[in-house]
Amino acid sequence: MSLDAVVIGAGPAGLMAADVLSATGRRVVVAEAMPTPARKFLMAGKSGLNLTKDENEADFLSRFSGSLFAEAGSPAARSHGYLGMKDFGPQEVIAFARALDIAVFTGSTGRVFPLGMKGSPLLRAWLARLQAQGAELRTRWRWRGFEGADLVFETPEGPQVLRPKVTVLALGGASWPRLGSDAAWLPSLTAAGVGVAPFRPANMGFAVAWSAPMAAHFGQAVKGVAIHAGAAISRGEWVISREGIEGGGIYEIAAQIRDGASAFVDLAPDLAEAELAARFAKAPAKLSLGNRLRRVLGDPVKAALLLEWGRPLPAEPIALARSAKALPLRHDGAAGIARAISVAGGITAEALTPELELLARPGVFAAGEMLDWEAPTGGYLLTGCLASGRRAGLGALAYLERAAS
Repeated sequence: MSLDAVVIGAGPAGLMAADVLSATGRRVVVAEAMPTPARKFLMAGKSGLNLTKDENEADFLSRFSGSLFAEAGSPAARSHGYLGMKDFGPQEVIAFARALDIAVFTGSTGRVFPLGMKGSPLLRAWLARLQAQGAELRTRWRWRGFEGADLVFETPEGPQVLRPKVTVLALGGASWPRLGSDAAWLPSLTAAGVGVAPFRPANMGFAVAWSAPMAAHFGQAVKGVAIHAGAAISRGEWVISREGIEGGGIYEIAAQIRDGASAFVDLAPDLAEAELAARFAKAPAKLSLGNRLRRVLGDPVKAALLLEWGRPLPAEPIALARSAKALPLRHDGAAGIARAISVAGGITAEALTPELELLARPGVFAAGEMLDWEAPTGGYLLTGCLASGRRAGLGALAYLERAAS
C-alpha cells in the first residue's frame, strides 16, 4: 500500500493537517521526534488552555504580523489566506473542540477555554479520531532531512526512509526547545533554497537587574496597571521574577518593546493625573516616602516599582503623580528564545504558494510556527497553528487530487 502523506511534527498544526488528509481516507503517517505528541500544546495548557479569542474578524486578524502578515490587509496576508483564518477562525475553533465532545466557555475578556481548562482531554479525543481515520503516529522519529525525493528519519529501530506523495512540515519554531521545537530543520530547508527569516523571541519576558530591595517582591503579580509601548497598550497582569518581568501583560506588548519602542507604566490608569496628585497631597507628611506611596497607590508592588524605576522621585505631588502615570519600564533586553513562548521569523511568504507549499520543494507544505508570522498569547497563537495546519492539509490534498487526475 503506497503512502499518501507524511506529516512531520505532532503539534496542533501537524495534527490538523493529518486530520484533513486522513478524513478523506488517505494513508497518513505522523512522525514525531519526541516520545509523546503535542508536548508544547500540553505545557501551554497547564494553567488553562486558551483555545482562541472570540472577537470580530478584523480585530482578530489585526493581532498578527510577520511577512505573511505585514498587516492584516496586506497583499501577503490576502494571498496566503490569512494563514487560513478566513475559513477557520475563532468560531471554527470552537466548533472543532465541540466536535471532539469538549465543552468550552468564553471568559469575560473573550478568551475561550475548555470547560475543564486542560488540554489533555482534547488531545486524547483528537488522537482517537485520527486513529479511527487510519492515521499512524510514530514517535521518536526525528527527521534528518531530504535525500532526493526521500525523507530520512532517525528512529529507535535505526535509520528509516519514507517516500510519500506529499509531505507536510509542522516542526515548530525555536522556542521551548526542550519540548521539541529546536529549529533543527533549518539546515535542510535553507540548503533546499527555502527563504527563512531569522528567528527572534516573541511573547517573552525581559531581563531586569533589580536592586536588592526588590527581592521581597519576586513572584508577586503586578495588577491594575497599564503598559504603553508605542501605540500599543496592555492592561493585563504580569509578574516580577528574579530574572526580570514576565506574564501575559508583558507578552501582549513584548513585540513592540523588542522592536525598539520605549515603554512606560501607568500605575494608576483609572485616575487622572490631577486626582492622583491630590491624593499624594493629602497623604500625611509624617509618612516615609515608601509608606506614602503604598497608601496612595494602594499596592506595595506598585510602590516598589515606582521607587525602583522612578528615582530620583520628586517631592511635589503633581510631579510625583506624573512619575507614577509615566514610569519608564527599564529593562536589560528580551529573554532568549529558549524561554520565549513563541517566535517571530521562519519560512517567509515569498517562499510559499498561497496553499503553503514550498516553492523550492513541490509537494512539500509547511504550517504552524515554522512560518514567518507572530501573534500575542490569548488564543491567537493556537488558532494560527490550527488554521495553517488545515490550510496546508487542504493544499496537500489538492496536490494529491491533481496528481491522480
